[in-house]
Amino acid sequence: MMFNIPDYVEIIMDRLGKSGYEAYIVGGSVRDMLLGNKPKDYDIATNAYPEEIEYIFSDYKTIDVGKKFGTILISQEEGDVEVTTFRKEGSYIDGRRPEWVSFYSNIEDDLSRRDFTINAIAYNKYKGIIDPYNGRKDLKRKIIRIVGESEERFNEDYLRILRAVRFASQLKFTIDEPTFSAGIKCSPNIEKVSVERISSEFFKILLSETPSYGIRLLENIGVLKIILPEIIPSIGFKQNNPHHEMDVYNHILCVLDNTPPIIQIRLAALFHDIGKPYTLAIDEEGIGHFYGHDKIGADMSKEVLKRLKASNELIEKVFNLVKDHMNHHVDFKEKGLKKLIRRLGEKEVFHLIDLQIADIKCSNKEATINHIIERRNRIDEILEKDEAYEINHMNINGKDLLDLGFEQGPIIGEILEYLLEKVIEKPELNDKEILKRIALDKYSSNFAK
Repeated sequence: MMFNIPDYVEIIMDRLGKSGYEAYIVGGSVRDMLLGNKPKDYDIATNAYPEEIEYIFSDYKTIDVGKKFGTILISQEEGDVEVTTFRKEGSYIDGRRPEWVSFYSNIEDDLSRRDFTINAIAYNKYKGIIDPYNGRKDLKRKIIRIVGESEERFNEDYLRILRAVRFASQLKFTIDEPTFSAGIKCSPNIEKVSVERISSEFFKILLSETPSYGIRLLENIGVLKIILPEIIPSIGFKQNNPHHEMDVYNHILCVLDNTPPIIQIRLAALFHDIGKPYTLAIDEEGIGHFYGHDKIGADMSKEVLKRLKASNELIEKVFNLVKDHMNHHVDFKEKGLKKLIRRLGEKEVFHLIDLQIADIKCSNKEATINHIIERRNRIDEILEKDEAYEINHMNINGKDLLDLGFEQGPIIGEILEYLLEKVIEKPELNDKEILKRIALDKYSSNFAK
């Protein structure tokens, strides 16, 4: 079998070969090519030592990304390629790096250290495919199977449990029984893995085509209760409400699957109803209500994402989406929509619409999204008309107010906010001379002395 390898990758392999070394494309790039997909990046394994790699590519930009572990990154305009010496590894004492690394002279030893059979495949144009663990067979069977003895390999690096789930979720594969059983046995140790590594794998699961599949695998393998205990009370929690046909957990997973693969939307979908088990109130007719669950869920999402060491920007986006997800019941006038756009931002306001559409679709068969579609159209119209909803959209600024004689200080911001309120309500007022007159009429007592 021949693969279409990009020139910038072939150049590296050819130069290593002409220098007397073996070189193979390995890991996920081979897996992706066998599946008919274009790899996002390419990794090369070779029997050249790191110092030799640096010497051979001394006329290239090389970066030491892990020289003591055998890895040198070769940077080219078309893309970066990690080149790693054939190696074996010791136990991952810190849950991140192996205790020791030994460099080996053959590709089979290198492939023996890899996590799953579908990632333990190598290729070059001279020897073709090297597949000592039947990874191609597992690709055809759509199986995630560990290389070697399952429990032993998980004990080397407990993150492999999450990686097994991630690959199964991304590829729509199943995890074979010995691998899954070992995952269950080793799952309590996932808490020994760094939060950053856990978050990275967890977010990739959320961004897969059907994230609910990955979440259910995490639940069944015993990891979900460790990395996201806040969602556990939702499992089997009945809503006792005619507007909801599913329990809270299954509703959450349905919403998750019906949102676009954008991380803040997927996270908001995951968290949007986690406040419900804490807010259930049954009325006289036996109907359940969840007043304030949106606010509680938003606060919980912030705490979870802080624990997962998400960026402040992502935390804020998710918080706002969860907090506002119930406002589809509000009959916003144009002024209210402009304030919503201002609060969330032009992109995030449409992400909120996506979340709300998924939420409604997963409520009951009779639910309609017509009012949300209408709201999206109205927001489009507001943006197309290019009407002011931010201070910097107005035809007046702080300098203009100072030139009028107003004092430097907080009063300038207060006046601009007042003028924006007027302009949001009546766009025709967005004229510098008109806004000057409004400011003078309202705040003339604040002139500089």
